[in-house]
Amino acid sequence: MNPGVLVDTNVLVDIATKDPRWAGWSADALQAAGQDARLVINPIVDAEVSVAFDRIETLDDLLPAAVFQRADLPWEAAFLAGKAHLSYRRRGGERRSTLPDFFIGAHAAVRGYALLSRDKGRFSTYFPSVPLIAP
Repeated sequence: MNPGVLVDTNVLVDIATKDPRWAGWSADALQAAGQDARLVINPIVDAEVSVAFDRIETLDDLLPAAVFQRADLPWEAAFLAGKAHLSYRRRGGERRSTLPDFFIGAHAAVRGYALLSRDKGRFSTYFPSVPLIAP
């Protein structure tokens, strides 16, 4: 059984902001992923999306619990995220790329989730075992 699809922040922001370039792709990909598997978000995704809203109720309306399973970050993901981020920095990765992306990728890797994201390059490089749903 498919353990689920972890939804990256950029997909949800595309839909919430009606991004002219990506909203269509993101909405279609989210709908397709939700037909075959449960959709999962974690506290990192929730925190990143929340900056666009003044009230938690508005965020909860965008990410209803009936649609998005809330999953805690496993401790193993923290270790893996740190190691992947270190590898990224050693390869010359910029400081502006923050650790939260690596927590998202590590969470998917540790729990066996597929990952729905527009950030194919970084995730495929640092988390090659994670099945990606990306443009």
